[in-house]
Amino acid sequence: MSDSPVSSNVVWHKSAVTRDLRQQQNQHRSMVLWFTGLSGSGKSTLSHAVEQRLYERGCRTYVLDGDNVRHGLCGDLGFNEADRVENIRRVGEVSKLFLEAGVIVLTAFISPFRSDRQRVRSILPHGDFIEIYCACPLEICEQRDVKGLYRRARAGEIKDFTGISSPYEAPEKPGLVVDTGHVSLDECAQQVVDYIQPRLTAVV
Repeated sequence: MSDSPVSSNVVWHKSAVTRDLRQQQNQHRSMVLWFTGLSGSGKSTLSHAVEQRLYERGCRTYVLDGDNVRHGLCGDLGFNEADRVENIRRVGEVSKLFLEAGVIVLTAFISPFRSDRQRVRSILPHGDFIEIYCACPLEICEQRDVKGLYRRARAGEIKDFTGISSPYEAPEKPGLVVDTGHVSLDECAQQVVDYIQPRLTAVV
């Protein structure tokens, strides 16, 4: 687990193929686009729409989705506070590996706690963690509720559900706020692409 000490026999092996070399080959910088927001706020939908636009530009990308990682990487974790913290810690470490591989990684996680998002930011080079807040009113998220999770949470069938029985701590200074509750998907995706555009080709 994350609290276990690292063995003195474990060393970090540096690669001859560096991040800079990968970025030069890709012709764009790598970065972590961290989409955060309530369940139903459109994080996954938006991250995939942004990825599609970046892919069409020839960028190397990968989406880490909250549901998908729980099929494998985080399949042993539940949804209590400790497991949520560990879930985000693991995703942060994987994101760091993608960053070194020269890839633009887009993460779609509720990640409700500011401390967890800050922890991920702290393990990445300055400026490589871009927090994107998918701002969507709770009532709209509940109206969408494709999985019926809010209904079950309201009925007491799901404990510690973010926005109902567990808090969501909105970013205080996100890189970008996207109004996913009222603005179209195309507009939201374009806002993200426009925001990161200056960073894509910087120092490559």
